[in-house]
Amino acid sequence: MSSQDIPEENLPDERATDEGAEHGSVAVKDEPFTDPGLPPHEHRIQDLDERAAKRSERVVAFLFMVSMLATIGFIASYVTIDVDTSVYIFPLGHISALNFALGMTLGVALFCIGAGAVHWARTLMSDEEVVQERHPIEAEPEVKAKVLQDFADGARESQFGRRKLIRNTMFGALALVPLSGVVLLRDLGPLPEKKLRTTSWKKGLTLVNMNTNEPLLPSDIAVGSLTFAKPEGLEEHDEDFQTNIAKDALMLVRIQPENIKDKQELEWSHEGIVAYSKICTHVGCPISLYEQQTHHALCPCHQSTFDLSDGARVIFGPAGHALPQLRIGVNEEGHLEALSEFAEPVGPAFWERG
Repeated sequence: MSSQDIPEENLPDERATDEGAEHGSVAVKDEPFTDPGLPPHEHRIQDLDERAAKRSERVVAFLFMVSMLATIGFIASYVTIDVDTSVYIFPLGHISALNFALGMTLGVALFCIGAGAVHWARTLMSDEEVVQERHPIEAEPEVKAKVLQDFADGARESQFGRRKLIRNTMFGALALVPLSGVVLLRDLGPLPEKKLRTTSWKKGLTLVNMNTNEPLLPSDIAVGSLTFAKPEGLEEHDEDFQTNIAKDALMLVRIQPENIKDKQELEWSHEGIVAYSKICTHVGCPISLYEQQTHHALCPCHQSTFDLSDGARVIFGPAGHALPQLRIGVNEEGHLEALSEFAEPVGPAFWERG
């Protein structure tokens, strides 16, 4: 910046300068402090030597490529490392291997993008100081044109179009880093897959009394009674017992065959014993009330009522569809057993229901 760019009122008075020179001081006409202006611009080695500029370009590209690899490592760690795995890291001790891997890879990815951008700015972008005088707040047409011109000059001076290696690797790093957040969305909950469509019931499984934990005989089911059952092999001490019983819970009632109105229900029953899912088709509450005179089963949560003598169809309440029926028979030992899986998903209706 030359003295011509400095306002005249800020320039030192020549006469006062001459008079005070012998005392080693500079006098100023109006201001107590002189404006030193800007020091002479010093060129960097990258400005003078294209080979040095190429080296800096490769360093920036290397940092962006490391960021891309770290992001891929983040995703791979999230997919492959078990959440219960631990490692010993000095001096931290035993820590979660998954948390350590995710933190390190994401930290490296973000650091390398930042370091690459800083190195790019300090070694390759223009570093000439530019002084701009204050101007009115309102944007004049000339100002708008100048802003656009400055933007074009900045784009040209950043060598963004010229340094294609930096540009492409930067785009790659910035494109991959957001994938870290996308992968973390999986922790919003496990994917249901086909778990909502299937239960533990299958052909040949014995019906076990929920209270006595003994296989059920047809004689154990009295007319007008309500009995709850579970599939053979499902024990309360199992780790996934609560998950499975929420779909496998069964209720059995014995109805006089002549009182069964639905043809399929009669075919799927055994000596008037019908087996229906205990899980209400409204919001999944367990059904526990039964009226033997009307053969109606009532959900205590929202009073959905099902007619167990007519295919367990809904006759009252907010439930959307009938209770699924399990086809049953007896095995060689005389115990009640399932002859197939449920024909449709149990519990509330959901968006994937087929």
